[in-house]
Amino acid sequence: MIKRRKKRELLGFNDLWLVLAGVPVISFLVPLLFFDATLNNGLADYLPKWGVSFLYTTFYWIPVRWALLELRCKYRDADSTAKRIIFTGLSIILIFLIVNVLMSYIESWVGFDHPKGVTQLDYNVASFTILALVTTIYETIFFYARWKEALLETAQLKRANIESQLEGLKSQVNPHFLFNSLNTLTYIIPEDPDKAVHFVRQLSKVYRYILEIRDRQLIPLAEELNFMKSYLFLLKERFGDNICIRKAIPDEHLQDKIVPLSLQILMENCVKHNIISKQRPLEIDVYIENHFLVVRNTLQRKHQETSSTQIGLQNIRNRYAFFTDEEVVIQDENGFFQVSLPLIRK
Repeated sequence: MIKRRKKRELLGFNDLWLVLAGVPVISFLVPLLFFDATLNNGLADYLPKWGVSFLYTTFYWIPVRWALLELRCKYRDADSTAKRIIFTGLSIILIFLIVNVLMSYIESWVGFDHPKGVTQLDYNVASFTILALVTTIYETIFFYARWKEALLETAQLKRANIESQLEGLKSQVNPHFLFNSLNTLTYIIPEDPDKAVHFVRQLSKVYRYILEIRDRQLIPLAEELNFMKSYLFLLKERFGDNICIRKAIPDEHLQDKIVPLSLQILMENCVKHNIISKQRPLEIDVYIENHFLVVRNTLQRKHQETSSTQIGLQNIRNRYAFFTDEEVVIQDENGFFQVSLPLIRK
């Protein structure tokens, strides 16, 4: 059974007033529209017809409402919409048959005579009209509520996408990254001026790439890997042999798409949160597994006063949620930290 607190969510609105107003109004109009009833002889003469119509409408409305709730609860995913519609149609037919049999017994028990000239076809048309009207009202409001929810979710994802792109830019343009790069450069200049020139060129490539991709939502993996050559060069100059980065990317995946700077953010997290020393070198593996780009590093956490906010990882998740149903998978086990990014094919 559906919990009461979930009913409004499944319906898309609070239908109490709709039921209280809809049943009397529809049942009042049905005899006038389908059975040639009139109000010429006064409301008292019309009441028996209204009463029978009220019972039909109630017995149709409540089961249809229940069936819609149950089916929406069982088939909630967008991929199950077709199944839900099919079972809704079958439920309506079943409700029609059951209610007609039940009402036949009630009419016989109270001695209600059908109006002259009214055929069984008229009753069937009136019954299916009520069923169709009730179903249409609930389905229309439900789809409208889901449409509004989808618009809101899309707007939120777009906002998260923009915010995460800005976060990606900040993570590279922040003073710490620039300070570390310049500090490394000051050690290289007196020892090897040619290498210092090469270092500056690679640093400029990093910033140029950031500026070039700031308006792009997806990029080929090949472009991100090409950018990573410059970024990883800076890391190697900074940490030397204390950091080991291994890549194994088959050529057939190079044109698959990822969100910009996602790979760089993961590399930045590896460096930021782990001890890197001669005694404890950091090992990072980048490879493809089950159509996911995997970044895996040995786990040797720094002793930090404050725990990680994981803003970078959440931003990556938010951006991927905008483009694919595949989720970013994060694993922290057996001495390794691993993040798997779904590759997107257009």
